Amino acid sequence: MGQLDRDFEEKRNFIRMQMNSVAKLTIDGSQTMDVTCQDLSASGLSLLSSQPIQLEAEVSVTIPSPNAQFQAMHSSGRVIRCDKQSESEYQIGIEISAMS
Repeated sequence: MGQLDRDFEEKRNFIRMQMNSVAKLTIDGSQTMDVTCQDLSASGLSLLSSQPIQLEAEVSVTIPSPNAQFQAMHSSGRVIRCDKQSESEYQIGIEISAMS
């Protein structure tokens, strides 16, 4: 990791937990799609999607639990970033407003 990467990481308010989990994304309460959750923090999520998502869209994300003893994680928030990574992949940044 370069110095610039370390400097940026140190400015984060919350530690990010790296993940590679299948998740369900619901956009504006209607359209649902499968995404991959790359990482999670107390304030946000980073997702990979096959489709772009409009900035400021209200979304909810459900990450199923791999263990039946634990409930799925549900969060809601808004899209604050949508960056094209390749012809078929977009990185979506979600600012979390509620989590359960």
